Amino acid sequence: MRYLKLGSAVLFALVFSQAKSQKTAFDKPDQPAKCKNIRDGKFVRVNYPEGIWHMTIKDNIQTEYFNNGKDYIKSTLVFVDDCNYKVIVLEKTNNDDRIHTGDVFSNKIVETQDNLLKVQSKIANDQYEIIYVKVKK
Repeated sequence: MRYLKLGSAVLFALVFSQAKSQKTAFDKPDQPAKCKNIRDGKFVRVNYPEGIWHMTIKDNIQTEYFNNGKDYIKSTLVFVDDCNYKVIVLEKTNNDDRIHTGDVFSNKIVETQDNLLKVQSKIANDQYEIIYVKVKK
């Protein structure tokens, strides 16, 4: 299995999007976190137009769309528990060499508030924090 090796450039995903840290305040986080919100729906990233990146999750299949929907990365989700899950890349349409079929990301939902989900994603020795906005169920 090949692992993704990136600097601070671009990472596509539940983790495959830009790796910049997103600064969105969770003023009143849910107690406990509503981790099951990740299991189904349509998601966008804070301050990203939907045409740049959006994601759908249904029946443990995550599909990330980018390049105005012309390209995608499809992955299967394997839940360890409500807040921890693996993302295994099944197929992709672009020629980006940073992501490969079979790559496995370990994700943990660390905080939620309303329709926001903060996720820590790890592959090999790299870790990223991503904030998703759930826009549809």
